[in-house]
Amino acid sequence: MGDHNNNVNLPPGFRFCPTDEELVVHFLHRKVALLPCHPDVIPDLDLYPYDPWELDGKALGEDNKWYFYSRKTQNRVTSNGYWKPLGVEEAVIGRSGNKKVGTKKYLVFYVGEAPSGLKTNWTLHEFHLSDSSSTANSSTSSSSSSRSSKRRAPKKTDTSKWVVCRVYERDEDDDGAAELSCLDEVFLSLDDLDEISLPN
Repeated sequence: MGDHNNNVNLPPGFRFCPTDEELVVHFLHRKVALLPCHPDVIPDLDLYPYDPWELDGKALGEDNKWYFYSRKTQNRVTSNGYWKPLGVEEAVIGRSGNKKVGTKKYLVFYVGEAPSGLKTNWTLHEFHLSDSSSTANSSTSSSSSSRSSKRRAPKKTDTSKWVVCRVYERDEDDDGAAELSCLDEVFLSLDDLDEISLPN
């Protein structure tokens, strides 16, 4: 685990192992809405100056996975390589029904210069809020009907600026069944999605 974990006040035996929904609803939504988050353990980090093996001690590390908030950017180049999006998004569905609360994007780290870099086992899950979840939450917070509060109604939350990330390295000796979902395995097995037409 990284140095950042020394500041995490979790009772003995507890580990930081959030589900995709928990990362989006409990952490990312509260970050974007400027609400307090308990425990406040995920740091802000500009991902792209760092190679994935440099995250230890900078991001929240747990079980060879690193978590952090980052500003959304198209610049995914580091000093030794680049993060290549797989071009596939998975919906993150809330527990309380079939409501989409966010999206999960998949990226893989390549060493070298694009587009001829060498593919590594480093994987990035980039979680985004869905626009519908932020609109619903901002409308429930403006329930007062007084004229003065209507003039100062909260602006729609801008969900495009922040993402929460999970980075990990797949082990070649392990089949990854305990670490990866079925969709993870399918997405990571595709080398070039440009040659594949996905159904609408």
